[in-house]
Amino acid sequence: MNKFSVLKIIDRKRFWNDYLFLTLGSAIVAAGYVFFITPYKIIPGGVYGISIIIHYLTQGLFGFFPEGLPVGATALLFNIPLFIIAYRMLGTTYGAKTIATFVLTAIFTDFFAFLYDGAQRQLVPDEPLLASIYGGALIGVGVAFIFKARATSAGTDVLARIIANARHRQVGTLIIIIDSAIVLIGLIAFRSWEVPLYSWITIFVYGRVVDAIMDGGRTEKAVIIVSEKPDEISNAVLHNIGRGGTFLQGNGMYSGTEKKVIYTVVHRPQVETLKAIVLQIDPNAFISILPAYEIFGRGFNKEDC
Repeated sequence: MNKFSVLKIIDRKRFWNDYLFLTLGSAIVAAGYVFFITPYKIIPGGVYGISIIIHYLTQGLFGFFPEGLPVGATALLFNIPLFIIAYRMLGTTYGAKTIATFVLTAIFTDFFAFLYDGAQRQLVPDEPLLASIYGGALIGVGVAFIFKARATSAGTDVLARIIANARHRQVGTLIIIIDSAIVLIGLIAFRSWEVPLYSWITIFVYGRVVDAIMDGGRTEKAVIIVSEKPDEISNAVLHNIGRGGTFLQGNGMYSGTEKKVIYTVVHRPQVETLKAIVLQIDPNAFISILPAYEIFGRGFNKEDC
């Protein structure tokens, strides 16, 4: 078997593994929304936070949806235009996996709600604290699986990235601002201070679980790449991931030849994408991924660490 055939087998295996993780992650996220989040009017930000608000506000308005517009279908209606905007303004970073993720999550959400006899039945009656903790944990597990598949669910992080590119702000900070604004909309809609309090617990737990699964809570990674094609790799990193880096001058210990060594720092969800890009360009590249405990300077704030 030649080298080209081996690479095709590896790519095919990676493809099926990615979509397996993507499907499983979407189902877990949907389960979190249906069994723990929606019944307790918890608003965890994002497109699904908006959809949960709309779900309750439309109760009794439509004869064919007496309990309110379905959460999954409503989220899908938001995600489709967001995806189109992302594709046009941010490029091919948002591709087939993004479509598959938000479509599957919407389908699983409404399917589980149908099996569960509606999205308002409480699994543990009158225990919103437990629901906020377990719901956040379940969504965190699902999102981590989606990240492992090198995918994203689009949603409000698209708006954050667009604003960040236009205003030169930090994506993470903007996501927090947008999600917090959605939580406050839930406070106004439901007129209850319990809504933001339990919602922020969910958001915190969700974030911690994602960090814990994606390598122990260290959200940034320092990456060192040694390759015979450093210029191609650096261009791909710049244009496909949007991260900069530095060329270091090195010498091979065995060959003694001069080499360009790429040093860059990326956010946790970008690691798998970076690995795939590098290995696609140069299957023989040497990649070392290290935890970055504290990062200061252009492109990163202290809050990002």
